[in-house]
Amino acid sequence: MPNKKLTITSKYPRGDDGYRTLSIRVRKEIIEGIDEISVKTERSRNELIGTLLEYAISNSEVVVDE
Repeated sequence: MPNKKLTITSKYPRGDDGYRTLSIRVRKEIIEGIDEISVKTERSRNELIGTLLEYAISNSEVVVDE
């Protein structure tokens, strides 16, 4: 019987997957809205927040007062 070895690779250090952890405070109503969408779409709160932030950034316009 051949000797099979278990190969264990090192984990990527946190953040090397392109993601970063962010802690924010938001109103209760916003969390309730996200949770409602989460239940309806069967997506995680984290996934929805990322999607909503991407949309907001892509559809924002910055106006600088001169």
